[in-house]
Order: sequence, then C-alpha cells, then structure tokens
Amino acid sequence: MKINRVFRDIGKFLKPNKVLVIYGPRQVGKTTLLTEFLSQTSLKYKLDSGDHIKTQHLLSSRDFDIIKEYARGYELIALDEAQNIPHVGEALKILVDQVPNLYVIATGSSSFELSGQVGEPLTGRKTTLSLYPIAQLELAMLYNHVELKNELIHYLVFGSYPEVVIATGKQEKIRVLEELYNSYLLKDILAMEGIKNSRKLVDLLKLLAFQVGSQVSFSELGQQMGMNSKTVARYLDLLEKTFIIFPRMGFSRNLRKELTRKNKYYFFDNGIRNALISNFNALDLRNDIGSLWENFVMVERLKKNAYQFIPGNHYFWRTWEKKEIDLIEEREGQLFAYEFKWKKKDSPPPRDWIENYPDSSYEIIHSENYLDFVL
Repeated sequence: MKINRVFRDIGKFLKPNKVLVIYGPRQVGKTTLLTEFLSQTSLKYKLDSGDHIKTQHLLSSRDFDIIKEYARGYELIALDEAQNIPHVGEALKILVDQVPNLYVIATGSSSFELSGQVGEPLTGRKTTLSLYPIAQLELAMLYNHVELKNELIHYLVFGSYPEVVIATGKQEKIRVLEELYNSYLLKDILAMEGIKNSRKLVDLLKLLAFQVGSQVSFSELGQQMGMNSKTVARYLDLLEKTFIIFPRMGFSRNLRKELTRKNKYYFFDNGIRNALISNFNALDLRNDIGSLWENFVMVERLKKNAYQFIPGNHYFWRTWEKKEIDLIEEREGQLFAYEFKWKKKDSPPPRDWIENYPDSSYEIIHSENYLDFVL
C-alpha cells in the first residue's frame, strides 16, 4: 500500500541559492520523500548523509574552497540527516552563497540540533517544511470518509507512523511501535551530552502520557521524579524539539479569572503515547478514551494547519473556576473555540467565555463530525 504525502512534490518548494529544510521525527518518511523526488528530477544531484564521517569533516571545515569543491559539477546537493554535521548551517550558507544557481535540500530528525545550527546562518536563505506521521488528510487521498471512520479506533490506539499504518494485525503494529520507541525516538536525546539519566527521561514521558489534556506543573513533576523544576523544563524542551511532544499554552487577555501559568502537553502520535504506558487495549476496555480523543484531534489539527499553511496561534482556555475549552485558535484577528468530545453531545460554551469574547465562534468536535475539522 502506497500512501501519498502532502509534500510528495517537494520540487515546487525548491529555489536556487536557498536551502529547503525538511524537519520531522525519525521514521516518518523524510528519506523516502527525498529519494522519490531525486529519482524523478532532471537536476544533476549529489545525495549524501550527515551520518558519513568524511562528509561531517568536510562540511564542518568552514573552508570556502573545500566546500565549494564538494558541490562542483552538481545542480542540487541533498543532505539526509543533516543535523549530524557540526556547524551544518554555516556549510549550507557557504553553498548557497558561493555556488551560483545551486539547489540544496537538507533533512533533519532532531529539530533542536538542526534548527539551532541553521537558524541564524540561514536567515533569509531557507524554506522550511515539517513532516509528521501520516495525517488523516493524507489518508483521505486513499480512503473515503466512511472507510476513515471505520479505521478510527486503530488510529486512536496505534497512531499513524507510516510503518504502523501499513502493518497488518494488532501484534505486528505493537511490534513496530515498540521498535520505533526503543530504537529511534529517544536516540537523539539519549546520545546528547548532559543527559545523565535516561530512565528519568522515560519516566517523565510516562507521567506526561497519563496527563494528556491536563495542565502540567514543572514543580509537581519535579517532586514526583526527584528533580528540580529547571531540569524538568529542560527535558520537556528537548522532548518538544525532537518531535515527541508539543505544548499548548493558556489563553488570556489579562482577565483575573484566567489561568496561563501552566502548559498542556500532547504527543505527536497516539501510538507512541500508548507504547509508553504499554496499553494497546480496545476502546471498550480503556478509561482514557477522552485523553486519546483529545490528543488525536489536537495533533491532526496541527498537521492540517502545517500542511495547508494556515497561520495562527493555538491555546487552551481555563479559569480558576475550572471552566475550560480545549483549543482556542487565533486567526486573522478572530477567535475560534473548539471543545473535543468523543461522543456527540450538545453543550453551550462557558458563560465566562461568551461574556468576555462575544465575537468568537464555538464548536464541539466529536467522533461523527471530526473529519470536517482535520481535512
């Protein structure tokens, strides 16, 4: 089964003397996307990997002549896993500044390294795409709405990493998820200097897995794990930058009743979340369907906004009286409020929200109408 990706034609994002940077978690298809494009391009290209020692030494040299010679005779340079090259941003800058009409593509699986290295050197010299696990809007190119809804329970439990989606049977999906979790997703962080206790990192992820949809306190997490709040904040930042979790901040227009000091954290994939807590039970045997649903819809909305280039700010809303709304989107000066419920249920928005934001819209996203929200 072949699943077409939204960015399958990355050629339309290529510009001469600009770097096309493709970010994303490991094993979501960045290399496949790159190699499929290269197999069809008419450009004379060089495909290299940041894992190669010789490439690391050459491109980290900062020597103009050496780096220019590396690209001689090629119209396109493609670097897979570019984050493994020290000072890669400076090397890419030399390539696009010194070699006329050169096209460059760089992929990276660990955002904190690649973005940190390419950010300042490539200011004004790059186009950025983010690739995530398979989105519902990508599956909609293969299945109709009835078929997608029939498979919904599988996406809630097993997620949508490409290899998981094409795996057949529950045990095969579990095997793939455990391999992803154990061999890939934590690899970038655990290889870093300064991470002294990998067990603590895994324990932190497990705590977050049980708190999806709930506000997170750094100090409370620290007390549970025997760490100070600064270390917890640092670990959370690394987990975010390696595409395992993402935060949502509280929304406020400085009203005294509104809470904004704590974030909520969601996983980029439900399957990874369930692998962390070793729970792949069917929905009728679970007590966390609300968390699964909220995480699923939140990340699918994130994919939709990223893939369709819909700009905006994203928050949750909660008051001291525990009135809350799961997602607030701020787009073009307008506020859009969304509440996520697994079962269809009509309920009005909180009175405090209506009184303070009367021009906003409000919608409940449930298992019957969600496709309109994520496609």
